Amino acid sequence: MAKAKAVRRQGYLHDVEVAGHKLVFDEPESAGGTNQGPSPTRVLAGALAACTAITVEMYAERKGWNLGDVEVDVEMEYDGPTPSAFEVTVRIPASLEPEQQERLRVIAGKCPVHRALSSETEVAITDVIDCD
Repeated sequence: MAKAKAVRRQGYLHDVEVAGHKLVFDEPESAGGTNQGPSPTRVLAGALAACTAITVEMYAERKGWNLGDVEVDVEMEYDGPTPSAFEVTVRIPASLEPEQQERLRVIAGKCPVHRALSSETEVAITDVIDCD
């Protein structure tokens, strides 16, 4: 089980702790924030990029394929305030056979963040608790 906790610092600026790691989230100035950290929705794109890279690297390592430095770009489109589409590009410096490249494309789509964003994960708001 993983746990994340967000605590408001000021405005939309939040300190977030995830498994002992401290992060800062905010909104851009155009949305009323102070732009002191990425917005939560933009962090989704970062999580997808990192997860895709790690998934591809782990698979290639198990297959004995030397990929070199993997680079993943994620472009995100919005429908209002909500992300509506993600486009992922995986770049590898190694020359692979077309079959290997296709296999990596398929494997990239199996990363846990991709699967969660593809509506394979249930989210439930279980309670709103008065802290006073």
